[in-house]
Amino acid sequence: MKPIAIIGALLICAGAAASELHPIVEVQSGYLFGATADGKWIKAEKTAKALSGETTYRVYGLTQSLGEAKGGKPRPSEEDVYSDVLTVSLSPEPDKGVIALAAPWNALPRKPQVIDPTQKVYVDAVRDFLKTKEIEQPKVKIENILGVDLDGDGEDEALISATNYFSKDERIPMRSPGGSYSMVILRRIVSGKVETQLVEGEFHPKAYVRKEDSFDAPNAYKVIAVLDLDGDGKMEIVVRSDYYEGGATTIYRCNPKKVEELLSVSCGV
Repeated sequence: MKPIAIIGALLICAGAAASELHPIVEVQSGYLFGATADGKWIKAEKTAKALSGETTYRVYGLTQSLGEAKGGKPRPSEEDVYSDVLTVSLSPEPDKGVIALAAPWNALPRKPQVIDPTQKVYVDAVRDFLKTKEIEQPKVKIENILGVDLDGDGEDEALISATNYFSKDERIPMRSPGGSYSMVILRRIVSGKVETQLVEGEFHPKAYVRKEDSFDAPNAYKVIAVLDLDGDGKMEIVVRSDYYEGGATTIYRCNPKKVEELLSVSCGV
């Protein structure tokens, strides 16, 4: 094969590889998580190098698809403090939505249902779980519960977001009070038994001891989306965490025996 033919073949292969990438963007910030490709999860930097020109995304909220948007080539954030974060400008700019995905499949094959957070079975489950984290007399405060069939087996799982930092104005404190916590847990049936699995969270049985101007900057965690982001028919869980000067959004795969962090974007000081 002549050299020019070899170069042409390589360019064709590179174009095919780029077309198989399915980039994922956090809608409100424009931050690029990365992408999925043939069941693999690709970091943002590698994804950005493979994308050129305009990409069509479908925008998703917690329980519905919200239409399409066009995205340009990823660029570094214009904010100095976040200059290492890659961003994608979406047009028209969505006023709603959480995740934008460039993929041919429906990322919301099974819609999450909002469940009454005051149901005793879930309040008891949260209380019992907190006791395993050495919070002896937990004050249960469930933010929301979502019921969704994650793996398509016909059985709904329950995703529970619970946070209590004992703040009257719902603000996240700089220092954690004793008995405070924030978490996302997953309740599912495994081998005929209900099991509780921690997706992400932190627990503070004792108050943080202040030393001069020190603080521990606790986080508040909640589920913001449940989507099939790699096209395998199983749904990933997207968790938002916030502290008093920043936050992060992380995509998790939750198998019965393992919780795996797949991609994450963050900002803060």
